[in-house]
Amino acid sequence: MTETRDMRPRPGSPLWTYLTGVIVAGLVAIAVAQTRLGLGELTQAAREPLPWILLAFAVLGELRPVMVTSAPQTGRVPTASMFTFAALMYYGLPMTVLLHTAAVFISGLVHRQSWQQVMFAVAQATLAGTAASVVFGAFGIHPSPGAPWTPDGGDIPMIVLAGAAYFTVRTLLEFVAVALHERRPFTRVLRTSLGPQVLGHGTLLGLAPLVAVVMAHSPALVPLFVMPVAAVYLTASLSIRRDHQATHDGLTGLPNRKMLILRTEEALAAARDGERVGLLLLDLDRFKEVNDTLGHPVGDRLLQIIAYRLTHSVRPGDMVARLGGDEFAVLLPSIRDAQAAKEVASRLRVALSEPVRLEGMTFDLDASIGIALYPDHAPDFELLLQRSDVAMYLAKENRTGVEFYVPGKDRNSPERLSLLGDLRRAIDAGELELHYQPKVNLADGRVEGMEALVRWSHPERGPISPADFVPLAEQSYLMRELTHIVLRRALDQAARWWRDGLEVPVSVNVSARDLLDTGLPEQLEAGLAELGLPARAIQLEVTERILMTEQAFTAETIGTLARLGVELALDDFGTGYSSLVRLQRLPVSEVKIDRSFIRRIAESREDERIVRSIVDLVRSLGLRSVAEGVESHEIAVRLRKLGCQAGQGWWLAEPMAADEATVWLRARLSSAFLDRPRDGARLASP
Repeated sequence: MTETRDMRPRPGSPLWTYLTGVIVAGLVAIAVAQTRLGLGELTQAAREPLPWILLAFAVLGELRPVMVTSAPQTGRVPTASMFTFAALMYYGLPMTVLLHTAAVFISGLVHRQSWQQVMFAVAQATLAGTAASVVFGAFGIHPSPGAPWTPDGGDIPMIVLAGAAYFTVRTLLEFVAVALHERRPFTRVLRTSLGPQVLGHGTLLGLAPLVAVVMAHSPALVPLFVMPVAAVYLTASLSIRRDHQATHDGLTGLPNRKMLILRTEEALAAARDGERVGLLLLDLDRFKEVNDTLGHPVGDRLLQIIAYRLTHSVRPGDMVARLGGDEFAVLLPSIRDAQAAKEVASRLRVALSEPVRLEGMTFDLDASIGIALYPDHAPDFELLLQRSDVAMYLAKENRTGVEFYVPGKDRNSPERLSLLGDLRRAIDAGELELHYQPKVNLADGRVEGMEALVRWSHPERGPISPADFVPLAEQSYLMRELTHIVLRRALDQAARWWRDGLEVPVSVNVSARDLLDTGLPEQLEAGLAELGLPARAIQLEVTERILMTEQAFTAETIGTLARLGVELALDDFGTGYSSLVRLQRLPVSEVKIDRSFIRRIAESREDERIVRSIVDLVRSLGLRSVAEGVESHEIAVRLRKLGCQAGQGWWLAEPMAADEATVWLRARLSSAFLDRPRDGARLASP
C-alpha cells in the first residue's frame, strides 16, 4: 500500500517550500532537545536493554504500520507511536527523538524512500513529540534517562492533553503535505482521513501509558505488548483487505468502478467555481490479439505492466482505475483547462508506447483516450463516463489517439435513445417491412438477384431512414433479433418466388455481430430445410470493413456458411483496406463496388480507372462484380464497357415492396434493358 511513485517535489514549488520549512523546524527542535541530554545519561541508557527493546519495536512499527484506510498516504498509522510516546513519558524528549530518528532512517532505507520523505518523517515526529513535551512541562513533568517518570491514574487528564497535542501536530503536518502533493483542498483531506486517524492513533496512544508503567516495574515484560499490537494490526489489516477487495481490481490492484465513482463524486462536490474535473477513458488497441495468440495469463501480465505504467505517468492526486478488460479510467480531480487534460492523456500514451517484452516476444502497445470535463461536458459521474466513452470511440474511429467529447458527434443523444426504445417496440409490433431492389445483369438485362432492404414507418415520425436506426441496433442487443426477423422474412419471400418459378436469390445484409454469432448458420440451415429452398436461394452481404477484420476473417461462422453453400457478397468494396491475399482466401462469390466510385465515373477519369482496376481484379479472382449506385444511362453503358457484370441503382430499379417486386419480377425476369424506360424502371433491349 506504500506509494511507489517518485515523490520528490519540484524545487520552488509550494510542496517543496512547505517540506523544507517543516524539515528546518524539525532540525531546530532536534538540536534544542539534544542540548538537554547529557553524554553520561546517554551512555548509561545505552548500557541498559530497555532502550534497545524500544528501538526494536519502533523500527518494527515503522516498517509495518497499521492501515486504517486504503489511502496510501493518510491511511497509515505507525505502531511505533505507541512505544515512542511511552518513551517520551518515561525518558523525555531528547532520548525519544534519538530512538524515533533511528527507527525512521532504518525504515526509509528498507522502503527506499527519498531523503525528503525520511527527513520530513523525522521532523514530523520530532515536532509532534515537542508539542507533547511542552504539555508535560506545563504540568511540571520533565523526565530524563537519569530520572524517568512513571504515570499513575491521576495523570490521565494530562496524558490525554499531551496525546492530543502529539496527534494534532503530527496529523496536521501530514495532511497539509498530502493536500499540497495531491493538489486537493486541505478540508477534503481532513474530512476523508481524520476519523480513521483518530481511531488508529487513539488506540495506540491509549496503550502507551501501560507500556511506560511496565517499563518502570519490569522491562522484560515490554515484549508482551507485541500481542495487543499484533491483534490491532491483524484486525485492521483484515478490515482494510475486505474494503480493498470491494473497491479495487483483483488483477492490477487499481481502484475499480466503485472507488472511481466515490472519488469522482468527492471531486465534483469539492470543485470550486472555475475549477474543472477531468475523466479520461482509455482503451487499449489490439489487446485482444495478445489474448488470442498467447493466452490470458500473458494478457494478464501485460495488464499489470500497463497498470504500473499508468500509475507512474499521472500527476500526484490523480487516480487510475480499471473498469474491466483492457479499459481503464483516469480521474483528474483538479484540472486547469482542456489543454492540461490533453497533456496528461498524451503522457499516458507515450508511457504505453514503450515496447513490452513478454514470453520472448516484443509488444508495441497503443491506446485510444476519450476526455470529458466537468462542468464543460457533463454535470455528474454517469454523464462524464458516458461522454468520455463517446470521445474514446471517436478517437478509435478517427485513429487520432486522443479526443475530447463533442456533442455534435455523440450518437447517444436522448433522441437516439428514445428511437432505440421505439425500435424495440417496432420489432415486437411487426412494424418493420422489407423492400427489394433488383441486381441486373448489365450485358443482357437478366435479373441476377434481389437485395432485401429493411424499412420502418414510425407511427409518429413517419419513415425512418435505415442509416438512423440500423447503427443503433448494431450498437445494442437488438441487432441479433433484427437480423433474425429480416432473414426469416427474406427466406419466406424467396420461398414464395421460387414456388412461382421466379428463381432469383435474395440477399440480406448482416453485421459484424452476426458474423460472430454461431447461431446464424443454424438459423439459415433450418429455414432453408423448412421451406425446401436450396442454399443458392439466399445470399449474405457483408461490408468490406467488417469482413477484413481479423476477428471476422477467422470467425467460425464464415467457414460454416461456406460449407452450407450460402454465398457471401463483399459490400461497399473500395472503402476498406482489403488484402489481396485475404480477398482470395475469403469464401465470397460477389464483390459490390461502392457507389462513391460509381457515381463519378462519367466525369472523373481517376474514378473510372479505379473501377476498371477493381473489375479486372474481381474477374481475375473468378468473382462477380456488381456496381452500386447506377443512377444514369451513361453510367450503365460505361460500366458495361468496363466489363462490370451487374448493376444496382435507381436508374435500373428502385427498392419495391414485396407485392410490387413480385409484379416487377414476373414482367421483367427475362426482359432486357438500358435504352428505354418502362413503368418507372429503365429497361430496354440490348
